[in-house]
Parts: sequence; C-alpha cells; structure tokens
Amino acid sequence: MTLDNLSRILLSELVEDGRASHIKLAECIGLSATAVARRQRALEEEGVIVGYHARLSQKVLGLGVTVIVRLALNSQSEDALSAFEKAVAKCPSVLRCFLMSGEDDYLLTVVARDVEDFEHVHKTQLSRLPHVARIQSSFALRQVIERPVLPPFRSADGRVGQADR
Repeated sequence: MTLDNLSRILLSELVEDGRASHIKLAECIGLSATAVARRQRALEEEGVIVGYHARLSQKVLGLGVTVIVRLALNSQSEDALSAFEKAVAKCPSVLRCFLMSGEDDYLLTVVARDVEDFEHVHKTQLSRLPHVARIQSSFALRQVIERPVLPPFRSADGRVGQADR
C-alpha cells in the first residue's frame, strides 16, 4: 500500500496520540472529521494500523531492569524452533523475542524488578526453555532512544524527515 502525504500525517499524529479525536486529527490534517475517520478506518482495514496501546512506565511499575538476552539453540530444526517459540511465548517477563540470523538464534528483551528478580527469571523461565544451548545476558544501563514504528517521510525537497504539513 502506498501512503499519501495526508495518511502519513495522520499516522504521525496517531503515533503521538493514539487517543486523539477525529476532530483534533481533522484540525491537524486539514480534512473533515468524517474524512479522517474514513481514512483511519481504511488504514486499519489495510493492516497499516494494527492496534492501539497504552505506553506504560516500566519504572513506575517497578520493572527497573531491562536485559537483552541472546540465545543459541542446540538445533535449528523446525521442531526445535517451534517448541522454543511456543515455550518463550508463555514467559511473562519476555517483552520481545526475535528469530535472528547470525551467531545467536534468538534475541529477547526481558524486564525484571532488579538483578535478583532477573536471576529468578533466568532460573525458572529462560533456562527451562526447550533446546537452549547457550544464554548470554546483557543489562541495559539506560534507554537512549525509543521510537514508535513510523516510516521515514520524504519532504517536497527530497529530505527524509517528518511528513510535510
């Protein structure tokens, strides 16, 4: 699907405030609220917008430690990958899991209250995952950037940046 400039602006506004009303969005975009609602619904139906979520504060929720975990499996067979993926999906401390190319088979983002809590997660969840041959963990010191998924927009002069308004 190709996105026109108005759809790109709409997506930018929704990324900033997923709860924005159609009236507010219409003011930002320069369309009627009805036209914005139609465009937003079309983006949802096309699968460009896949959901709306609240961003929660890990710190306020007491999850002060973020750990990047690299895993290698003892086999890359379809059965081993499938068994691992089913099991890791049941681990509540795992926020993200990526199947990787290269030396590591999977990359996980794990959150915990503190180092002791991560030790518990490691013992009771990660080390019990099927087909795991190696686990390497790195503790994030602080988050530098967190961006929502948003395609780069080319301005009228060809520069990459925010959508033209």
